[in-house]
Amino acid sequence: MNERSASASREPLGVHAETKLRDADFIMNGHHCHACCELFYVHSGACRFLINDNMYDLHAGDFILVPPMGLHYTRYLFGACRRTVILFREEDADPAVRALLPHGDRFFAETRIFQVPPAHRAQVEACLEQMAAEEIIRDVRSPLMRRTYLQGLLLLCSRICIFLCELPADIHTTDRQVLQAARYISEHYMNPVTTRDVAQAVGFSPNYLSRKFRQEAGIGLHEYLVFVRLHHAALELVSTKDSIITIALRCGFSDSNYFKDSFKKKYGMTPRSYRKLT
Repeated sequence: MNERSASASREPLGVHAETKLRDADFIMNGHHCHACCELFYVHSGACRFLINDNMYDLHAGDFILVPPMGLHYTRYLFGACRRTVILFREEDADPAVRALLPHGDRFFAETRIFQVPPAHRAQVEACLEQMAAEEIIRDVRSPLMRRTYLQGLLLLCSRICIFLCELPADIHTTDRQVLQAARYISEHYMNPVTTRDVAQAVGFSPNYLSRKFRQEAGIGLHEYLVFVRLHHAALELVSTKDSIITIALRCGFSDSNYFKDSFKKKYGMTPRSYRKLT
């Protein structure tokens, strides 16, 4: 589910859950985003999660919440990893439940990492298994069952989980070179920067940084730069009435045809068609 690059318009309504075992041979197609929230949980093993300009190593018992339109990518560098992905919209969580989460209604607006203490993991994972089972049962009750399980899961997490504000070293990546490059791109994507500019800002040669970035993040440095620009362009297409060319230029694209071709490759439709969907 989350390892599928798809336009937000194609995502099904309601709450959906999927549990799968991934190994190091599994390679995602690339970064992607959803119009809905994504809740990613690690049952066993570990994985590397790159979201926007941050990268985290997640371990058993860790949740990461991806807010709507958060650009993200997962790599399974450490061997077999069993994980569950839940897709839902903020309105699928009852207001009374949202009020009990840290930051209330703002909880779903930002990336969140929270940990389930070992003593409570069986209870949390039983709830996740019930949600995933409803994807197989698929009768008329399943949508409501998944939504009901979501309320219970969020309530349980609000009671027992450790919510991380300042991430400890064993969760946040120790590879500062890649993180520094990703942050530079996030801050300068709208300018006519190149991979050479990024490398110079970080203090490494372009070839070294490109190899390092792909090795650690699973995506090329230039590809990541383009994806970040496309991500911001997609947001502007649905939030402004500016022309497509104006948006392309503002997001760092100097060639409108290259922008349109890249956008169609990532989202499966032209910028104009994407705008009409909203």
